[in-house]
Amino acid sequence: MNKRPYKRIFVVVLDSLGIGAMDDSEDFGDRGVNTFKHIADSREDFQIPNLAKLGASNLVDIKQVEPNPEALGRYCALNERSRGKDTMTGHWEMMGIYTDKPFITFTDTGFPPELIEALEKETGRKIIGNKAASGTVILDELGEREINEGKLIVYTSADSVLQICGNEETMGLDDLYRYCEIARRLTMREEWKVGRVIARPYTGKKKGEFVRTANRHDYALSPPGLTALDSLKDGGYDVIGIGKIYDIFNGQGITKSLHSKSSVHGMEQTIETAKTGFTGLCFVNLVDFDAKWGHRRDPKGYGDEIERFDEKLGELMPCLNKDDLLILTADHGNDPTYTGTDHTREKVPFIAWSPSYDTESDGGKELCEQDTFAVIGATIAENFGVSMPQNTIGKSILEELT
Repeated sequence: MNKRPYKRIFVVVLDSLGIGAMDDSEDFGDRGVNTFKHIADSREDFQIPNLAKLGASNLVDIKQVEPNPEALGRYCALNERSRGKDTMTGHWEMMGIYTDKPFITFTDTGFPPELIEALEKETGRKIIGNKAASGTVILDELGEREINEGKLIVYTSADSVLQICGNEETMGLDDLYRYCEIARRLTMREEWKVGRVIARPYTGKKKGEFVRTANRHDYALSPPGLTALDSLKDGGYDVIGIGKIYDIFNGQGITKSLHSKSSVHGMEQTIETAKTGFTGLCFVNLVDFDAKWGHRRDPKGYGDEIERFDEKLGELMPCLNKDDLLILTADHGNDPTYTGTDHTREKVPFIAWSPSYDTESDGGKELCEQDTFAVIGATIAENFGVSMPQNTIGKSILEELT
């Protein structure tokens, strides 16, 4: 096979768009989950012509869309080998990292008193909240106290996160970010080690007027080893992260990062990036599926978001060249029809397409189901002629995509 059959590869992660339970899903408390299917089941109408064109309805039972025998994409389901169902574990595995221990969560108990006391001492502010909550709900509950009494809202969720709210007009971004840096340092202790500390800035003065802003910042753990991204960067290739990618990898292996205000904005940035002349990887995370709709158990909102994505997908595809490859995937599930607010342990889609397929007689086809997300990173590495780092997992399926 010739080196570098594709000059550019675009990997777009539809955050949490799972396609059905894995064999071990019940071990994670998830039974009968299927994010994509159950969203479709909850709707009368579902307009996803571009996803259907690429073969999505061949992977998932979508009641509004018949399987497409003339699908243009090459597609299969991916299973997660790592022991987890969170954003970092999923993305890290895509790039070759196997995680054998899920990140710690504090969903049921809140953070331990010792951590709260240490955070209060170093920030000089009294902590309020300290429970699992929706970010918008906890602002309505405690935002006025934070502003008027100089308190600090700390909360968590079903994820392995410690989140800190800060009013941009009264606290200021600099102080909020400094408090989060303190929290990140404190939570490096093994018994407190969350996957991410997240700054959650907002504006407004009273309940009902609070609005979270786009100045969110994640303080993530670095991957425990080198990934496919490092191999690409060291090989002199561009590694462009859009959305949360920089935060998820703590900047490791990234050559350029674009912050997104929304998933639609992330796709707009991807479309603009496709019009530029780079060589390497454009890695995109579209977080709204998960953060706005999955965790809030809103299948209608989730379905509407998929339709908005499909429209932007239709704008992206004509911008790609014959030596470009597009990969659509997800990092875990988050079935909005399931109980609770947690992610769900699911298989994820792998849908690949290149404009070159349109001129081939065997353009679209179903591939063999894979046992790890890491086929993505291994495939990208082989395409660009770089070696995967030591101790990574995954095998390339590039031959099936060219």
